[in-house]
Amino acid sequence: MQNKPKLWIMLACLSVGWVAGRAQDITRNVALENSRVRATQLDYLPGTPREKSVRAADQVIVFLDDSRYERIDPVTGAKEVRRRKSGDVIWHYKGEIAPVLTNLGRQTYRTLVIELK
Repeated sequence: MQNKPKLWIMLACLSVGWVAGRAQDITRNVALENSRVRATQLDYLPGTPREKSVRAADQVIVFLDDSRYERIDPVTGAKEVRRRKSGDVIWHYKGEIAPVLTNLGRQTYRTLVIELK
């Protein structure tokens, strides 16, 4: 439970201010960055794919909104529809191939990606 206050501090930073950037029509807003961690909010627009990439760091991903998206497996090409609830948390390892994701919903959904340095 000791790490919960740190997560809440990072989430609170989301309301303070942003450095905005755009890549592939997915908005990336850096909420916090220091020598140990980077927290970035990603906004997934409806119908806009996030391209495949290699994860540069270990990551904790917090879903800030309910979401429904298509995931295309980077190895097999298999398509799968996934649903996440606001507050769901997942983990990814550095070096994993991040698959193509497409928001299937009618509204933008947001995630908070916390990368460990």
